Amino acid sequence: MTINNVPRAFARFIPAALALSLLAAGTAGAADRKHPANPQPQAAAPADREAVNHAREATACLKLAERAPDAAFDSALTWEDRGGGDMARLCQAMALFHQGQFQAAATRLEDLVPTLGSNTAEGAASLFARAGWAWLRAGISDRAERAYGAALERTPQDPELLIDRAFARAEAQRYQDAVEDLNRAIAIAPNNAESYVYRAGAYRSLGKQDKAMEDVQRALALEPSNPEALLLRGNLRAAGGNQDGARADWQMVTKVDPDTANARAASDNLNRLQTGQVAK
Repeated sequence: MTINNVPRAFARFIPAALALSLLAAGTAGAADRKHPANPQPQAAAPADREAVNHAREATACLKLAERAPDAAFDSALTWEDRGGGDMARLCQAMALFHQGQFQAAATRLEDLVPTLGSNTAEGAASLFARAGWAWLRAGISDRAERAYGAALERTPQDPELLIDRAFARAEAQRYQDAVEDLNRAIAIAPNNAESYVYRAGAYRSLGKQDKAMEDVQRALALEPSNPEALLLRGNLRAAGGNQDGARADWQMVTKVDPDTANARAASDNLNRLQTGQVAK
């Protein structure tokens, strides 16, 4: 995703560790409901051993979903028949995501919130956040914004969620709303360079070049080699007629972040600069 051609690397999907924490919360909640008046630890029962087996199954299935989603989906269906329940359905959602079936994945993730996300606000927020990313990948920005909004209702002080929702709003060309989310993210975490980079991108889209450059410089003061900040500063410098400065920034991007979307964008801009075209 981009705010005015500034890439956004959404890395916060559901790792195995988070999935296992959701499983543990569900198991603990079930145990509390069954034995509300008995706080003493009990010897492992067959059901407890079965829960451990499901934990191992969750780890294996979620890892498989990333590298072989078709096989993971089939495995999760079998696991669900064997009592895998919501964790098996979570793995199915993950497999669908990695298959590129983003809308189906988003729907399933949201459907899991009342159960897997019922014990902690963080668990519900995480599921909504991942659904939001899936909606974005599906190109449905309004559903993405709603999902991120639901996540923020659970954990309103999460700056990463605010950045994510800013991207959903920017996808709908609601750049001022994106700026407002990024303002909040910066107030919560003022030393996060990422927030300044993306607010700079939003300001650029609003035609506020001076504010955009101020934010880029703040980001680079925090992270001098931040490739997204360097890419955007190069774009801003080129727009302002500073071709030498733009060239230096884009060349730096190709060095510090090779073989990435940032490097490809920088290389494209260097080629355009050489042929007298306008940088993107």
